[in-house]
Amino acid sequence: MLILDKHLSLGKATIESPNLTGYFGQKDLDAIGGWVFDGYVADKQSRAKWEKRTEAAMDLAMQLQKAKNFPWPNCSNIAFPLVTIGAMQFHSKAYPAIISGTEIAEMRVIGADPTGHETERALRVSRHMSYQVLEEDQPWEEQHDRLLLNLAIVGSAFVKTYQDAKLDHPVSELVLARDLVINYWAKSVESCPRKTHRIPLSRNSIREGVLSGIYRDVLEESWYAQPTTPQPTTQQSRANARTGQDPSYQPDETTPFYALEQHCDLDLDGDGYDEPWIITVEENSKCVLRLVSRVAQEADIKRVQVGEYKGQIISIIAEEYFTKYSFIPSPDGGIYDVGFGVLLGPLNESVNSIVNQLVDSGTMSNTAGGFLGRGAKIRGGVYQFTPFGWNRVDSTGDDLHKSVFPLPVREPSNVLFQLLGFIVTYANRISGSTDTIMGENPGQNTPAQTTQSMIEMGMKIYSAIFKRVWRGMKEEFRKRYVLNGIYLPAESSFGEDADMAYREDYLGDSKRIRPVANPNVTSEAEQLKLALGLREMAHTTPGYDWDAVETRVLKAMHVDDAKVLYLGSKSPQATPIPNLKAQVEQLKLQGIQMKLENDKQMFIQKMLEEHKLNEAKIIQLHAQAEQFIAQAGGVAEGHQIAAMEAAIGAIKQHNDTILQHLELMMKGSQDGQTNQGSVGAMAPGPGNAGSASMGQGAAA
Repeated sequence: MLILDKHLSLGKATIESPNLTGYFGQKDLDAIGGWVFDGYVADKQSRAKWEKRTEAAMDLAMQLQKAKNFPWPNCSNIAFPLVTIGAMQFHSKAYPAIISGTEIAEMRVIGADPTGHETERALRVSRHMSYQVLEEDQPWEEQHDRLLLNLAIVGSAFVKTYQDAKLDHPVSELVLARDLVINYWAKSVESCPRKTHRIPLSRNSIREGVLSGIYRDVLEESWYAQPTTPQPTTQQSRANARTGQDPSYQPDETTPFYALEQHCDLDLDGDGYDEPWIITVEENSKCVLRLVSRVAQEADIKRVQVGEYKGQIISIIAEEYFTKYSFIPSPDGGIYDVGFGVLLGPLNESVNSIVNQLVDSGTMSNTAGGFLGRGAKIRGGVYQFTPFGWNRVDSTGDDLHKSVFPLPVREPSNVLFQLLGFIVTYANRISGSTDTIMGENPGQNTPAQTTQSMIEMGMKIYSAIFKRVWRGMKEEFRKRYVLNGIYLPAESSFGEDADMAYREDYLGDSKRIRPVANPNVTSEAEQLKLALGLREMAHTTPGYDWDAVETRVLKAMHVDDAKVLYLGSKSPQATPIPNLKAQVEQLKLQGIQMKLENDKQMFIQKMLEEHKLNEAKIIQLHAQAEQFIAQAGGVAEGHQIAAMEAAIGAIKQHNDTILQHLELMMKGSQDGQTNQGSVGAMAPGPGNAGSASMGQGAAA
C-alpha cells in the first residue's frame, strides 16, 4: 500500500485541474513515481511470453532474415511469406469493407420513434461524427488502415480516444499492443485497474507541456538537461533489426524520452477507496510529470447522502480512453488476442526449414565436390571447363577414375516437397487464403454456383473477425459521443454544405441511439447485392422510404456526387415513379385488348369473305335466271325462275345482315372512326346491277 504524507480529495476543483502534482511534496512524488514504475514492470513481466511470441510473429510477417551458418556459412536463408500473405489478404478485404464511403459513424434508433425526432437526431449525429473522423481528425483513417494490418499479425490493437486541448476536438490515436502494457490475465480493458501507455516524448514536447501547465516544471532536472540514455530491451533490439536501424548509435538531443502514462486506481485521499487517476512518469528517472483525475464530471461520483458515512464515495464512473480491437480471442483467456502471426508462426517456421533444406540439397547436388586420391597426377591451379574443351592431366584414365571419388549426394527429396505443399495448404485454410478467395481461377469447368459457395465458405472466417472489429469501432464511437456531449459548442457548422452540429443532440438520452454497422457484409459486391435487393423489395412492397433505399444503392455503387445526381422523390424536378403493380395490370389489359382486336379483325375478314362469296352466288343465279327467262316456254320453267328469285333474295338478305354487323363493329373499333362508307363501298356493284337486270328480265 502506498503511504503518503499528504492526501488529495476528489472534487470539482480536482477534476478540472490540468495537473495535480503541485499538491504533493517531492517525497510523495518520488513514492508515486516508484509505485507507478513497479506496477508497469509487474504487468510487463506477466506478458513476457506473449511478447516473445509477438516479436517472432512480427519477424515472420516482415520476412526478417537471420544469419545462418548451418549446414555451412551463408547457406540458404529464405523466409516464406505465409504470415504476410494471410495478413495482406485480411487487410485487403477489411479496409474497403469497414471504412467505406463518407458515412462511417452510422447511428440507429433504439425503441419506438413515432414522431421521428430520434431518427432526425441520429442522422445529425451520424453526419457530424462521420465528418469528425474523416475530415476533422485527419490521421484517423490512416491509423485505422495501419490498425487492420497490425491486428491481423499481432491479434490485438488499441485506440486511445480523448479530447485534444490543442486541436479542440476529439481524436483517436492508434496504440499498438506492445505499447499498452496490461496485466496479461486482466478480464477486460475497462475493468483492468492499471494500464500503462508507453509514449515517446521529445524535448520540445516536454518543454511545451511545462510552459502550458500540463507537465510539472522539470526543465532544471538533471535527467532532462542531459541527453537521454534509453535502456535497450530485447523487444527494441528486434524492432531495430526489422527496421534496419543500427543499435550502436549514440543518443543525442533528438533522441526521445519515454513517458509511462498509467491509467490506474489509487487511493490518494486515504479513505480506503481507490480513485481513478492518470499519472505520467518519465521512464528512466521515474520522475512524475503529471497527475490528473480520470473523472469527466462531478456527477459521475456517487456518495453516501445520509448517515454515519455521509460524503463517502460509493462508486465512480471513470472515463475510459482505450478501446480494444480484437482479431481472434485468446484460448487461454489472456487479454491479448491471437493473430495470424501466432497461429501460422510454427507452420511458417516449418515451411522455412523445408524450403531451405530443399534449396541446400539442390546446391549440394549441383555443386558437390568429393575426394581426390594421391594417385591422380594433376597439375595445381584452377581448371576451367568450357563446351568442347578438354584439360590435360598426367594420369591415365584408369588412375584418374580410381583416384577421384565424388560425394554421394542425392537430389532434393520429393517427400519433402510433398510435405511442403501439405503444410502450405493447411496454413491457407487457417488464414482463409484459398485460391478462389485470392482471385485465382478455380477451373474452366467449375459451376458458378460451386464457386460462389466456395467463396462464401472461405469468407466465414473473415465475417467473424469483421464482427469483432465492428464491435471495437462501435465502442470507439460511443466514446466520441460522450466527449462531444461534454466539449462540443452549443452549435457549430461543419462540412461543405455548412451542416449544423448541436451539443443538445449529444446530451439527449444516449441509450436511444447507438453506433451501428453491418458485420455480415464483407465485400463491396455483397454490399451492392444487398442494396439492389432492397430496391427490388421497395418496388413491390409498400412502406419503404424510397429516398433512403436509393441513397443506399448509390452509396454501395460508390457514385460520386450522389446528392447532385439524385435529388430525392420530393424534389420539384423529380419525375414520379409509376406504381409497378398498376403497370403490370395495364400491360395485362393492353394484352387483352390486343387479343380482342385481333379476334375482331379476323371475324371482320371472315365476314367480308363470306359477303364476297354471296355476291358471286347472286351474280351466278342472276345469269341462270336470265337464261331461263330467255328460254321460258312452260309452267315448269316459271317455277324454276321463281325458286331462283327466292334464293337470290335469301342470299341478299343474309348479305344485308352481314353489312349491318360490320357497320356496328366498325363503330366500336379502337380508333373511334366509323367505316360505314368504306363498308358500303365494300358491297360490290355487281349485286345492284344484277337486281336491275333481274327486273328488266322480268319485264321482258
